[in-house]
Amino acid sequence: MTPEKVGEDPDYAEFARPGESRNDPEAMRSSLECWLATVLEPDSDPVVTAVEIPAANGMSNETVLFAATWTEDGHRSEHRLVARIAPRFSAVPIFPSYDLDQQFQVMRAVATHTSVPIPRVYWSESTPDALGGEFFVMERLDGEVPPDVMPYTFGSWLSEASIEDRSRLQQASVRVLAELHAMADPHRACPTLASAGTGPTGAAALCAHIAEQRRYYNWVIGDGPRSPLIERGFDWIEANVPTDAGPAVLCWGDSRIGNIMYRDFEPAAVLDWEMATLGPRELDLGWMIFQHRFFEDLAAMAGLPGMPDFLRRDDVADAYLELTGHRPAELDFYTLYAALRHAVIMFRIQSRAVAFGQAELPADPDEMILHKTTLEAMLDDTYWTSVTPGGTE
Repeated sequence: MTPEKVGEDPDYAEFARPGESRNDPEAMRSSLECWLATVLEPDSDPVVTAVEIPAANGMSNETVLFAATWTEDGHRSEHRLVARIAPRFSAVPIFPSYDLDQQFQVMRAVATHTSVPIPRVYWSESTPDALGGEFFVMERLDGEVPPDVMPYTFGSWLSEASIEDRSRLQQASVRVLAELHAMADPHRACPTLASAGTGPTGAAALCAHIAEQRRYYNWVIGDGPRSPLIERGFDWIEANVPTDAGPAVLCWGDSRIGNIMYRDFEPAAVLDWEMATLGPRELDLGWMIFQHRFFEDLAAMAGLPGMPDFLRRDDVADAYLELTGHRPAELDFYTLYAALRHAVIMFRIQSRAVAFGQAELPADPDEMILHKTTLEAMLDDTYWTSVTPGGTE
């Protein structure tokens, strides 16, 4: 996640990231090797090598990349793996809790019941004994990811690609959502996301989601300052909830192209399922559209051309209609809701920066919302006309 005020602190990889959240590679190697011996067959003789702890670590889950060899069915083989570890509470995490086993179960269900490309998930460990927090292990795949640092709209392999290749990637990314949303009986496939084992309507799931986001905001502010703009946003959302939101589907939650690994402009792996939920299809569509707009606005602020022909709201809706037969509805609502949810997360990230002495608390708490002007314009119903030629998408 990237601050809106480009130019003030270009080292985004270090933004609000405490050093404590990093681990020593050799200690991690030893811990992983000992742990593997407990989950593999007695004569597997696991050996862990090539441990890498990415610099961009600690903002959400911690990630450890490693290779391991072990004997299975009489054959010695090497496996390229990733461990995703819940952050320490002392690292002032972004979210109040991290259910890594739920992420593991959702990924396994998506791999089983859909054609969405998911890395193979190996094990889920619910105790913190081995690595200092609950974690799961999945396979490590290769590919290209649109960068957050600097944002892909600032100049990247994606922005420099041909119009045809960008269009291909856009269509394929929307297809990921179409294929995910086609999962039958998601409340049964992912029972930990459902309430009392029932399949809620989209409207009921949306109301529950909004209520949870309110609780999250209240946790974020704790005994600190409140945000009048975020609270105005919640008031608007709660007053304008769609009454007919269709069925509740499995939503990826963090449905942005920065969470997809691509090969030849086609998705090779869909990652980061910590925000998975049941809800209307438009939850994912609104998030995907807004997340690109967030980076597009950053590019405009920096005087860069950006990617104005990419992931446009109407183009995404048309692609989804073509793929599914469903015309996305109420996208003004869902893109504003995405901007509001993102505002709460940004507010938390800025609070972390203050906690670690990397920023000062502003006199106006709304200045902690790194896309404040965008959210204000959406609430004033002026945003889309201001960013779209001719005032339409």
